[in-house]
Amino acid sequence: MSPLNTPSTPKTLRQRLADLRGPAVAPRPLDARALAALAANPGCGRRALLDGAGVDKTVLAAALGSPAAFGQSQFAIVRGNSFEAKVKGDGGAELLRLVYEHLGAGSGGAAGPPGPDALTPDLTAAGPQGRAARTALALREATAAGAWTLLDHPMLALEVAGSPSYLEPDAVVVHPDGRWTVVEIKSFPMIDGAADAAKVGAAARQAAVYVLALETTAAKVAGAEVGHTVLLVCPKDFSNLPTAAPVDIRRERSVTRRQLERLTRVEELAGALPEGLTFDPACSAEELTEAVSAVSAAYAPECLAACELAFHCRERARGADEVTALGRSVRGELGGLTTVEAALAAASGRTSPDGAAPEDPTAAALHRAARLRAEALEQAPARVRTEATACPC
Repeated sequence: MSPLNTPSTPKTLRQRLADLRGPAVAPRPLDARALAALAANPGCGRRALLDGAGVDKTVLAAALGSPAAFGQSQFAIVRGNSFEAKVKGDGGAELLRLVYEHLGAGSGGAAGPPGPDALTPDLTAAGPQGRAARTALALREATAAGAWTLLDHPMLALEVAGSPSYLEPDAVVVHPDGRWTVVEIKSFPMIDGAADAAKVGAAARQAAVYVLALETTAAKVAGAEVGHTVLLVCPKDFSNLPTAAPVDIRRERSVTRRQLERLTRVEELAGALPEGLTFDPACSAEELTEAVSAVSAAYAPECLAACELAFHCRERARGADEVTALGRSVRGELGGLTTVEAALAAASGRTSPDGAAPEDPTAAALHRAARLRAEALEQAPARVRTEATACPC
């Protein structure tokens, strides 16, 4: 046996994560949508570990027998790509015009509107690390040049839970005064100057991740400043003509940054797992179920719209009678009552199976609410009869 392969040789984090994925499985890179969803549920160690290890959760969910249909339709993807190409056509002239119209040139407006001499640097490089380095260099050069610059699909690096993530926004515009603006191009319409609030919120959370990544680079570039107002570009009304609106993402940025900082480091999660555990999709469903169960989860109904493993976690939460399956607000209100059976026992005035006595404040409040509800139901028939008798008709 080679000395490098002796059991006493500790494995690096990269090797440990590769073992978790499976020896023949390539890592799945994190994108901004995944990071936004991860930041929305920082207490879920399961998602933090799987995403940090690059596990394909779609494949894993299918192997577990709980597949989830996520993603856009092919028609929506083609339509989105066509609209983005239209916005960025002619060297990005229309996109730069929209940025200038809604966000200006900065620094008192001394610089004029973007013209045909606007820079569009080539960001081609080998691999995500190479592209991220090339993007950082292009941002530094554009800031020093003091000219309008459009970076088409730049690559940004952001460390999340101890692992690097590479993100690719639609575009980043460098203003003549050194301000960097994230541009999000979406295919949903903006009707009468307003778009669907839920979709705008999702776009804002996604853009906040890009802003955090840009701030890491801007800290090393003299004269650079990352704008906290991003530009959302959408089709106007029911046409294919682009229109735009500025979106202030300071709140989303603060929330996302705080949540990402709270994430448990991947090294700690991986180190707590037994040796030999793997999420390799080649394993049987029973083995994968046991492996997934070894990592704690924090399921909530909101996960159904953001995580590929949500259906599996929901099934497990329901099977364990956990109140988390009813929503975070219910879980917060019930305090130490962690199961539905315990909550029902408290409402009836009995000692709950998990040991919460009726004197517990939460249990006492539930019991009082249940008593008031029963009294209201008892009085309801009499009240209905009285009102029917008094009716002049």
